[in-house]
Order: sequence, then C-alpha cells, then structure tokens
Amino acid sequence: TNTLPLKLSQLKNKLAQLSAKVQADSAENLAALTESQIAATQLDRQRAMYDSGLVSLTQLELRKLQFQSAMAKKASAENKLASSRQELLITATEMNFQQQDNQQEMAKAEGEKFQSLTAIASSQADLAKLRNEYSNYQVRNGMYFITAPQSGQIVKAKKAGIGEFVKDGDMIAEIVPQDVQYAVDIYVEPVDLPLLSKGQKMRLVFDGFPAIVFSGWPEASSGTFAGEIAAVETNLSANGKFRLIVKEDPGDRPWPQQLKIGTGATGIGLLADVPLWYELWRNINGFPADFYTPEKLKGKPGQP
Repeated sequence: TNTLPLKLSQLKNKLAQLSAKVQADSAENLAALTESQIAATQLDRQRAMYDSGLVSLTQLELRKLQFQSAMAKKASAENKLASSRQELLITATEMNFQQQDNQQEMAKAEGEKFQSLTAIASSQADLAKLRNEYSNYQVRNGMYFITAPQSGQIVKAKKAGIGEFVKDGDMIAEIVPQDVQYAVDIYVEPVDLPLLSKGQKMRLVFDGFPAIVFSGWPEASSGTFAGEIAAVETNLSANGKFRLIVKEDPGDRPWPQQLKIGTGATGIGLLADVPLWYELWRNINGFPADFYTPEKLKGKPGQP
C-alpha cells in the first residue's frame, strides 16, 4: 500500500514527459509537412523548366531526390508522432488503472479499519459486561456481612441470625456509637414549661450516683451535675408532658464516665438568684418565682 503513491507519482511524471514529447513530435511533423510541400512545389517548377529546356535532366533528378527525402522525413515524423501519442495514451490508461487500484486499496484499508474499530467496540462492551459482573459479585460477597455505618455497641438485636429472612428496610439491630455526646431527656409538666427555655442551667441527679440536694442552695448540694437545656420541644409527648434535651455544661465538672445509655436522671431547674429577704417577701405575698434566663441578670432582684 505504501508503494502505490510512489508509483502513481512516477506515472504522473512520465505522463508529463510524454505530453512534452508529443508536442515536440507534433512540431517536427509540422516542419516535415511544410518541407515536403516546398519540395513538391520546387519539383513541379523544376519539371516545368526541364520541359522548357532551361535545366538539365540532372538537376531535375536532384529535385526528385530532394522531394523523396522530404516525403521520407514527413512519413518518419508522422510515425514518430503516432508512436508518441500511442505511448501517451498507454501511460494515461496505466495511470487511470493505478488510480483505481489505489482507491481499491484505500477502500480495503478503510474496511479493515472499521472492522478493527468494530472489534474494539465489541471487546470494550465485553469488558464492561465483565466488570459489571465482577462488581455484582463483589456486592454479593459483601452482603454476607452486615457492616455498621460507624463503630458502636449493639444494644438491641431484632434478628436472631442464621436462617433469618431480612427484607428491605427491616431493622436488624440497634447500635449505640462509642464516641457520643450524652444528653438527658427530661419530661416536664405543661405548667412548668414557661419557666424553662433553651440555654437555661439545670442540675442533674443520676441514678446510681449518691447525691445530697439542698433546695434553693445548689452550691451546697453534693453529687449533682451541671447541665444546659439544648432544646425544648413544643409538641406534647404521648405521656402528656413536654420533653427537654439537656446536654453537659462545659463550664462545670464533667459527667461521670460510668454513665450508660438508659440511665435514669432527675433534673432540677434553677431559678434566679435573689436575696433571702426577697424570697421570704415573695412567699408571704404569694408571688410567682423569678425563673432563670440564659442572659446575665441585671437590675433589681427579681427582674426577669
């Protein structure tokens, strides 16, 4: 295939050379024709002069010889021109054949190219299919084990294990993460909800941790832990109370490390700090208690 363009280029060069040769032979043939015509005219004149007795027979025969030589040159030029034209025609035909052969070779190469591309595409499709099957097998192999989204401890198992049928969305086990920030759920009566708000401080007593509580004197109490209200739900729970979420107060001592999820706790809401005489005066008059707010209290005692 690589030699076809070279051969075609050689034929083009040969065709150009033959075209130039045909032009030269055509000019040579035209000159021979003109020379033969002149020789014929001179022969006629020489014959007329011989008949009139003006020239000798030798001169007439010399003109005949020149006429025959001119006619021979004319015939040779015509044959040479015809041969050049025939060679030019043969070269042009060979060039056309070579071009057709070149086009056939190119078409064959293009066909083989598209066949190769088709084979590549088919191989890629087979490879993608095999990769998909391999991925499916990997997923299936991974389904032999159930992996939790994070590290933790199983606190409740819903399925026994071997021989169990599990549907999509079924709960298998309840997992408690290892590293979590503990919080306490406290339920309060609806009448006490206005006294509580997000960010309010509370004291907590956990089950299993002895505590001595002095009402109204949180500093004197022992065994209680500080907490801060993180959220207050506005919807009534099923038990007819409102739920509070109390988190650990970072500004006080940390909660015990022995705490486990599900440990019981009792919350004590802190009211505003007021002088003793104000608290006695409030109780004597039956006024409501001043509740604690997250902002720092300023102004007169008892001002919310």
